[in-house]
Amino acid sequence: MKLYSWNVNGLRAGLKRGTFQDFMNSEQPDILCLQETKAKPGQAEVDLPEYLEIWNSAERPGYSGTAIFTKIQPLNIHNTFLPNLQTAYPWADDKHGNPLLEGRIQTLEFPNFYLVNVYVPNSKSDLSRLPLRANIWDPALLQHLKGLEASKPVIICGDFNAAHTPLDLAQPDDNERSAGYTNEERQGIRNLLSAGFVDTFRYFFPSQQKYTWWSHWSHCRERNIGWRIDYFLISESLLPYLDSAEIHDHIMGSDHCPVSITLEF
Repeated sequence: MKLYSWNVNGLRAGLKRGTFQDFMNSEQPDILCLQETKAKPGQAEVDLPEYLEIWNSAERPGYSGTAIFTKIQPLNIHNTFLPNLQTAYPWADDKHGNPLLEGRIQTLEFPNFYLVNVYVPNSKSDLSRLPLRANIWDPALLQHLKGLEASKPVIICGDFNAAHTPLDLAQPDDNERSAGYTNEERQGIRNLLSAGFVDTFRYFFPSQQKYTWWSHWSHCRERNIGWRIDYFLISESLLPYLDSAEIHDHIMGSDHCPVSITLEF
């Protein structure tokens, strides 16, 4: 089973350029999780009849959003956090809006696991959204995952908008306290790992420097000055079924590249 995750930075743009179709033809994922779709169902004409399309679009047009394309029929579909978590935190944000209305999380139940697709809120260059990220989103996400894991293993993937260690970005010293590399954001990743979730890429490649996102400025992608902020994490009980984890940095079409895992059940 091949599972892919990709922040496409606008699905309609990828369809117009043909890069999305090229990716689907070459990789043929069994399940594809997308982030930053910037579209609602019907706005992006995706001709993939073998896939079930599951969308969670932002209320705000042309912003954020997630989607899952799957060849495998899920048992259940949920496009938000567990019900208790929707009321346990003060999600409303007068400045930036409510992240629960931005299409940032999807949960699909399959026979052997739950799959959670996330587009974690960016902390903003002035770190004005960092308190929401650190104090609300990250704790709620961990509780969501552990709540699901109580009944079956969990796979979580997506754009976490955070580099975990100095190995995960090209210029760590220059980016201390930058959005995506604050202590608070890195702690959010550490908390997931401490709770038993496994960073699948690091499981196979503990010291390799590969990136999943590059700034548009200064030809960063050509110079490979990037960040690893897109992940597949899995419950430890799924490790016996994990065959591979890859970063597909040769695939173009977005400022992010796809990441993937292969599982054998």
